[in-house]
Amino acid sequence: MKRPFRTGLVAGLLALTLAGAACSSGSNSAAPKPAVSGGAVSAAAGTAPDAAPAPETTAPAPVSSTTAPAPAKPTATTAKPTPTTAKPATTTTKPAPTTTTTAKPAEHVTLRLGYFPNVTHAAAIAGVEKGIFADKLGPNVTLQTSIFNAGSAATEALFSGAIDATYIGPSPTINGWVKSKGAALRIIAGATSGGASLVVKPTINSAADLKGQKIATPQLGNTQDVAARAWLLTQGLKTDTQGGGDVHIVPQDNAQTLTAFESGAIAGAWVPEPWATRLVQEGGGKVLVDERSLWPAGQFVTTELIVSTSFLSAHPDVVERLLEGHIAATDWINQNPAEAQDVVNGGIAKVTGQAMNPATVVASWSQMAFTFDPLAATMSKEASNAQSVGLLPGTVNLDGIYDLSILNRLLSAAGRPTVSDH
Repeated sequence: MKRPFRTGLVAGLLALTLAGAACSSGSNSAAPKPAVSGGAVSAAAGTAPDAAPAPETTAPAPVSSTTAPAPAKPTATTAKPTPTTAKPATTTTKPAPTTTTTAKPAEHVTLRLGYFPNVTHAAAIAGVEKGIFADKLGPNVTLQTSIFNAGSAATEALFSGAIDATYIGPSPTINGWVKSKGAALRIIAGATSGGASLVVKPTINSAADLKGQKIATPQLGNTQDVAARAWLLTQGLKTDTQGGGDVHIVPQDNAQTLTAFESGAIAGAWVPEPWATRLVQEGGGKVLVDERSLWPAGQFVTTELIVSTSFLSAHPDVVERLLEGHIAATDWINQNPAEAQDVVNGGIAKVTGQAMNPATVVASWSQMAFTFDPLAATMSKEASNAQSVGLLPGTVNLDGIYDLSILNRLLSAAGRPTVSDH
C-alpha cells in the first residue's frame, strides 16, 4: 500500500511541474512584438490601425528603415530626432537680403508687357525685336506683349489685370495714379525725353492764328493733349473737353490725324514722333511749337515704364530682370542708332502693316533722347498742367508714385549714376 502512494505522489508532482513550465512558455509567446515591414511598424494585435495613440505606448508613424524602432518600445531617435535633423530650417529661415528678389527662381511666370507702335517707345520695340527682354528675363519667364495707341487704354488694361507693365506717357500715368488713389501702379524707370510738337499749316504763324481752328491730339487727357491745352491757355486761348472754346481740340487716332491734316480738315496737331515728322514731310506742315522749348534744358518725360503694384509685390525678381532688359535695350539704342532705327521701323511695321520712310525715322530720332531716368522733376508740372485745363480735379499728391529702388540698385551695381524720384 505504501509503494503505490509514493508512486502516485511522484507522478502528481511531476505533472504539476510540467504544467507550470507549459504556462510559462505560453506567456512568453503571447507578449506583443511589433512587426516591421519596409521600415513601417504595424499596430499591435487588438489595436485599431488608424487610431491616434500616444507615441510612448504605440507604434510610431512610418519611418525610414534606418530609423525603425526597437521591438519593445519606440526608441529615443524616433520620439526625439537627433540634433542633425531636429532643426533643418535653421539655414533657410533667415535668407540673406540679396535673395529677396530671386526667392522663386524656378517658378514659371508670364509677364504681360504693353507698349505703343511709336518711335518714342523705341526701348520697348528694340527690347522685343532684338530679343533683349527674352534674354534678360530667362527661360522661366514668358513674355507676352500688347499694343496700344493711347495711354488711357493701357492703364485700363493694367487696372483690369490684362497686362502687368507698360511703356506709357506721364499724363495717363498720373490719371491712373489718381483714379486708383495711388494703389494700382508705380513708375519704375524712364524711357524717352522729348519727341512731341505742334505741327500746323504753313499759313499759321502764331497761337492767335489758331483761334476758331481745329487741332488734333492723340486722345483726350493723354500727354500731348494736356500739353496742347496748357500751352494754348498760356497764350490766352481756352479749350474744353467737348471740343469747344477758342480753339477746338479734336482727339483722334494719329493715323487719322495725318489724313485729316492732308485734307485740310484740321489746322494742326500736337502729336508725338514719328507723327510730327510725318505731318511735316507728308502733310506739308511746319513746326509751330517744339515742346522741348517749353522745358528747362529741353528735357521732359515723354515715355516711362510702369508696373502694377500687385505684380511688383508678387514678382520683384521678374521686375528686376525686366529692368535689366530695359537698361540693356536703352544702351543698345544709344550705342547703335542707325541699326536701332531700322529695328524700330521694322517693329512698327509689324503692327501697322507698313514701314515708314527711313528718312522719317532719321528725322524723328533727332527730336528725342532715350534714357532710363524718369525725369521725376517734370512730373509735378505735368500734373499742374492737367489741373489748369480741368483734366485733373483738386490737388494731386504724387508722393509714392515712383519705386526706383530696383533700378538704382542695378545702376549702383554697374557703377553708374543713380536717378532721382523727385
